[in-house]
Amino acid sequence: MIHEPLIYKISDEGKRAYKLPPLDVPEKENLLNNLPTRETNPDFPEVSEIEVVRHFTRLSQTNYCIDIGLYPLGSCTMKYNPKINEKIAGLSGLSSVHPLADDELSQGNLEIIWKLEEALAEITGLPVCSLQPSAGAQGELVGMMLIRACLEAKGDPRKLVLIPDSAHGTNPSSAHLCGYRVQEVKSNEKGQLDLDDLDREMTEEVAAVMITNPNTLGIFETNICRISEIVHSRGGFVYMDGANMNALMGICRPGDMGVDVLHLNLHKTFSTPHGGGGPGSGPVCVSQELAPYLPIPRVEKKVEEFVLDFAQPKSIGRVQAFYGNFLVAVKALTYILNLGSAGLKEAAEIAVLNSRYIRACLEGTYHLQYETPTLHECVFSDKIQKEHGVNNIDIAKRLIDFDLHPPTMSFPLIVPGALMIEPTETESKEDLDRFVGAMLEIAKEAAESPDLLKAAPLVSYVRRLDETAAARNPILRWQPGQED
Repeated sequence: MIHEPLIYKISDEGKRAYKLPPLDVPEKENLLNNLPTRETNPDFPEVSEIEVVRHFTRLSQTNYCIDIGLYPLGSCTMKYNPKINEKIAGLSGLSSVHPLADDELSQGNLEIIWKLEEALAEITGLPVCSLQPSAGAQGELVGMMLIRACLEAKGDPRKLVLIPDSAHGTNPSSAHLCGYRVQEVKSNEKGQLDLDDLDREMTEEVAAVMITNPNTLGIFETNICRISEIVHSRGGFVYMDGANMNALMGICRPGDMGVDVLHLNLHKTFSTPHGGGGPGSGPVCVSQELAPYLPIPRVEKKVEEFVLDFAQPKSIGRVQAFYGNFLVAVKALTYILNLGSAGLKEAAEIAVLNSRYIRACLEGTYHLQYETPTLHECVFSDKIQKEHGVNNIDIAKRLIDFDLHPPTMSFPLIVPGALMIEPTETESKEDLDRFVGAMLEIAKEAAESPDLLKAAPLVSYVRRLDETAAARNPILRWQPGQED
C-alpha cells in the first residue's frame, strides 16, 4: 500500500495549480472599505494542479464505504443505497425547490411527504406520522416530548421513564432532556426484558417505557404485548426505538403490539445514505392519542390539494426548520415504492437469514452470552480469545488487514467485550463467507499468534493509534518539522 504523505510534504516554493489572466479592467483601491484583511499570505502548501488531483484521489481510495464491501456494524443497518434513489432525488423539481415556495408551487413535493408518511404509517401500524425530525436521536427526543405533552394535558407529566439495561445510549439522554429521571429495567437470562422487574418498577409515577424490539442483542421481545398491557394498565406509554426495524418491516407492525410511539431511521431501514453521506431523517409514527401533539406544520390533503397545516393548537411546535430533510424522504419513498410490500418483507427475511448464517458459522469459535435465537444481528464476545490475551479491539483491528470493516465494538454494555454483527440483506453468501473466513482465521491466530493481533493492523494505511493520547492531546494542525 502506498502511504500518501501530507500535502505539505510535497509542497515546493513557486509551484502553482492555477494561473489567472492579466487584469483587463482598471484597478480600484479600497474596495473592501477598510475591512480587516490579512497582511501576509497564509501558509498554504504550494503544489501543481496534477499533484493536488493525484493527492486527493489517492486519499479517497483509502476510504472504506458500502460501495466497496460489507459494513457489519450492529444496530447501524449499513445497507447499500441503490443509485436510483440518488437519481430521483437529483431531479431538478425536487433538488432545487425553494423551502419558502408557496404550497401551490410545491404540490408535488408535499405529495411526496404525504405519501411517505402514509407508507410509514402502514408499515408500522401507527396511524399518524411526521417526517420533521432530522435524525433518529431527534425523532426519539420528539417521541418523548409528545408523551410528556400528552401527560401534561392530563394534569400529571409523571417523573420516571423505564429503560432496559440493553438500551441505546440515546434513550436515557432523551428522557433526561424531557425532564424525566431514568430507572433501569433488567434483562433476564434469555436476554429479554424481565417482566417481573418491569411489573415491580411500573408505578403511576412512570411516564413511559422505552424499548427496542428486536433489542440490541438482536433478540425479539416475545412478551411485547404483555409489556404493553402492563404499561398501559398504569397509565403509561410504550415508546419503541425503531433502530432495528429492518428485521420487522413487512412481517409485523409495532402498532399492533401496543406501541404508542416509534421513531424510524430512514438512513438505516429505508436505505438512504448514512453518516457522512447523510443527512439523516428520524420520522416519528404515533397513535391517535398522541397525534394532536405532533410537530407543526403537518402535511394535510384537502380534497385534491396538499397544504402545510399550522393550525394544531396542542402541537409541541417546530423541531426542525421547514419540513425536515426532504431529499432523504425522496430517497426513502423511492426505495419503498421500488420494493413494494413483498420486497420489503423479503428484505427483512434475508437480513435475518444473513445474520443467522453468520451466527451459525461462528458459534463455538466465538462466545455467545445468550442462546436465545436472534434476528437481524448477533452479539458475540471475546471471552474465548481473552484466554490468549486477545480482546475485541484486537480482533477488530486485525479485520482491517483482511480489507473488512470491523463490527460494532463493546455494545451493548451487558455483553463484556461485545462484537455486534449486522450484515443486512445487502450481502451475498460470497460476501458473508469472506467475513466468516476472516473471523475464523483471526480466532486461529488468537490461539497461535496472539502477538500478531496485538500489533494489528499491519498493512493498513494507518497503523494502530494511541486512541487515549489522541483524545487527550489532539493535534489539529501540522507544523513543519512535526512527526507524521
